[in-house]
Amino acid sequence: MITIGTDLVHIPAFAEQLAQPGSSFMAVFGAGERRLAANREGFRRVEHLAGRWAAKEAFIKAWSQAIYGRPPVIPEEEVAWAEIEVRADRWGRVALGLAPDMAAKVRGSLGEFSTQISISHDGDYATAVCMLTCGGPHP
Repeated sequence: MITIGTDLVHIPAFAEQLAQPGSSFMAVFGAGERRLAANREGFRRVEHLAGRWAAKEAFIKAWSQAIYGRPPVIPEEEVAWAEIEVRADRWGRVALGLAPDMAAKVRGSLGEFSTQISISHDGDYATAVCMLTCGGPHP
């Protein structure tokens, strides 16, 4: 089975959310994601994080689609977003990395799985697509 998730982020609105006084929104990003973003300045930093956020949302949507007709494994308000991390190789190509606990939850619902992601930016928008491949819903 192959499922697809996609997400679109309006970068200026995302920047406002990051800039909110007292916001803990940066906590949705893993240490590696925060480290990579720290190497960028201004709009480029926010654009980078918006793409990562879109990828996380796209993954959740692909996973949700794979269990269509069944309740979510994790209620949306309980998703540990930092456990879904977008990693880049030295050439900037991206892959999804899941913390062991998150990967176990996905495997528990789907069996063995793999993901592919793509992130793109254009003007004020960042978008991501996640393709999730698995043997089908796991009983």
